[in-house]
Amino acid sequence: MLALSRKVNESIMIGHDIEITILESKGDQVKIGISAPKTVPVYRKELYVQIQESNKESVNNVVDVKAAADLFK
Repeated sequence: MLALSRKVNESIMIGHDIEITILESKGDQVKIGISAPKTVPVYRKELYVQIQESNKESVNNVVDVKAAADLFK
């Protein structure tokens, strides 16, 4: 992991097209702004983990179409 120090209104570039800017710092909270192309999804980590878990559950719950069709014969 790379750890960088930044002050308010300073930025970090990721690649050529993602910019992270420090907007505000109060106590133990930091507000950041993220500029990225619309094709790049940006999620809070806890939401990203929740999406991944939901996707795994969906894969595990795939219905066997042939077996379902056999039920209706």
